[in-house]
Amino acid sequence: MTLEELNKIKKENEELVMVRKVVKEQGEEMAKHTGYRKQVLVCGGTGCTSSGSKKVLAALDKALKENGLEDEILVVRTGCFGLCSLGPIMIVYPEGCFYAQATPEGVERIVKEHLKEGNIVKDLLYKETVHEDGSIISLSETNFYKKQMRIALRNCGVIDPENIKEYIALDGYQALYKALTTMTPDEVIQEVLDSGLRGRGGGGFPTGRKWMFAKASPGDIKYVACNADEGDPGAFMDRSILEGDPQCIIEAMAIAGYAIGAHKGFVYVRAEYPIAVERLRIAIKQAREYGFLGENILGTGFDFDMEIRLGAGAFVCGEETALMTSIEGNRGEPRPRPPFPAIKGLFEKPTVLNNVETYANIAQIIYKGSKWYSSIGTEKSRGTKVFALGGKITNVGLVEIPMGTTLREIIEEIGGGIPNGKKFKAAQTGGPSGGCIPAEHIDTPIDYDGLIAIGSMMGSGGMIILDEDTCMVDIAKFYLEFTVDESCGKCTPCRVGTRRLLQYLDKITQGKGEMEDLEKIEELATHMQKSSLCALGQTAPNPILSTVKFFRDEYLAHIQDKTCPAGVCKSLIRYEIIADKCKGCTLCARNCPVKAITGTVKQPHVIDPEKCIKCGVCMSNCKFGAIVTK
Repeated sequence: MTLEELNKIKKENEELVMVRKVVKEQGEEMAKHTGYRKQVLVCGGTGCTSSGSKKVLAALDKALKENGLEDEILVVRTGCFGLCSLGPIMIVYPEGCFYAQATPEGVERIVKEHLKEGNIVKDLLYKETVHEDGSIISLSETNFYKKQMRIALRNCGVIDPENIKEYIALDGYQALYKALTTMTPDEVIQEVLDSGLRGRGGGGFPTGRKWMFAKASPGDIKYVACNADEGDPGAFMDRSILEGDPQCIIEAMAIAGYAIGAHKGFVYVRAEYPIAVERLRIAIKQAREYGFLGENILGTGFDFDMEIRLGAGAFVCGEETALMTSIEGNRGEPRPRPPFPAIKGLFEKPTVLNNVETYANIAQIIYKGSKWYSSIGTEKSRGTKVFALGGKITNVGLVEIPMGTTLREIIEEIGGGIPNGKKFKAAQTGGPSGGCIPAEHIDTPIDYDGLIAIGSMMGSGGMIILDEDTCMVDIAKFYLEFTVDESCGKCTPCRVGTRRLLQYLDKITQGKGEMEDLEKIEELATHMQKSSLCALGQTAPNPILSTVKFFRDEYLAHIQDKTCPAGVCKSLIRYEIIADKCKGCTLCARNCPVKAITGTVKQPHVIDPEKCIKCGVCMSNCKFGAIVTK
């Protein structure tokens, strides 16, 4: 394919896609030239699919045919829009009307009233897109979006991820053409170095430096690999990029191959991500058909192809050497470093391995230049970062913010605050490898060094928000249980250390903890950090250490007072009935599974603590607020 052919495809599809990116008036003008009066975008990501978007799509197709609109309305199944808690999501262009929590019944109204008669169905719109006067504002002006800056997610929720022409319409493969025809491999690497891009998989190692090491390594055979394993609880950034914009990963890996002298790439992705895997397969097939993969790419003489390798869901395979061992067909276990993969990686050949989000930035850096990219973010953390925002937060979803954005901005503005009037207690970042950021650090800028300074880490980008009802000892225990299950068992510090740490936490949450346990925890954690073979064991103590540091009072309450302040740890909870509030309705007694509640009608009841299994059924059934925990 020549540049002229590439630009021809871009021009033919540009207006069709740009209708979805511009303001209403411009969109209406563009729509006249596309052959479609309106476009309906329905989220086809995993979140919305689980919420029923397939039923919404089926209802939409049926309603369009019944109303004779199938030739006037373009329906596009896109990737994630970001506001996952509002799924299934449907957006109508050129108006940009955002219909939240769409249902088959609601779709029938939208087709008849909006698409056919031109009347927006305002009661079905996302409430933040409707002013008090009834006027409609664009999604980009809502609190969730206006502080975001989408680079890695630039095409997610915008293009059809199964149509390469739509990717090309938004400058797709222009960066690859630029790199292959106007830049040397060294110049490509220097551009990535100058951008300041650091690995988005957790470690934050400079991407350009990793590429430089691999290029400098001797050998005729080299590899490019992509880590799409993403095993952190609550993390779905990489999955969403693959579901919404798989071509950007292919383009980036081809650029990386050219830069280091590699001709083969591997994407290691979880088999648990069926939508991502299927869309990636389609994207690779289309990229080959259009000449972006294979031999003599863009007529430059450069050869590069790639394939998918499925992982079985082992968390340890997110570690680079374990991942490569798995690609090679062996059990996914880490191996000692050095030598590092850039020197001796896949099949003992020099290998560049980056995660999905890192690659998602590459094409934009090459196309727009390192100066543009390095102007975003902070001095030591350039660009943007994608976070999977979850937990006790109003706007659960996917966000991309410039580095340096504060935690307060993410929680209170983008996230919409803590629901039910609860207080913010902590943010857990970095998954099982990270730590908890307490409320006192809510104004901390989010970047690599800032998070490390307060005992946490960026990680791959999971951000779990915790409110006042959360027990921090229980949170630490949750992550320890996860790492115990996911440890490959190859090295003793991790295999034994994680289990021993979990035993200490079990002891504390059962009310059997002793003060010296805290000292033992900190001593064991230090040994694990220094002697574990890979990052899983080295970082496993982080959630405990950060909670002991910032929430020591909760540990002391569990150990000394034998109480759980948040009322979460069952062994430390005692249910009591307040006599003055109890009406003697007997509802609690009738629903108690172990008959631990006694009393007569219209008289205060009593809970036998010896029989009580602390299931909480009595409290959930009491209509008078007479049952409390102590």
